[in-house]
Amino acid sequence: MKLTLPITMLCALVTSVLATPIHIPRDTVTWDVSNPPTDITNPIGSIKLRKDGITFLTLASGFDILLGEYEVTVPYVAESSEYILVLMRDSGNWSPEFAIRGGPSQCPV
Repeated sequence: MKLTLPITMLCALVTSVLATPIHIPRDTVTWDVSNPPTDITNPIGSIKLRKDGITFLTLASGFDILLGEYEVTVPYVAESSEYILVLMRDSGNWSPEFAIRGGPSQCPV
């Protein structure tokens, strides 16, 4: 009887634990691969985040540039509508400016 009581109490504790899901904001970056060069010297890509003339955060790296898309985690950065994505391989291609919302109002980047 003494052995079952602690197990029963443990089961009661486990059933009353709040199990909330963790939501990580993710989005897919896409680019045009319909007309790639015939001689790609570096097929490995990376996606970086840029703001105010500074490329400061790598969102993804080590993927095949010919995939045409890659899912990244949206970073927790200061809200702004002046972010740019840079798709890197031999050279960088820049996206138009876009907004990230929901981050801290005061953040170093």
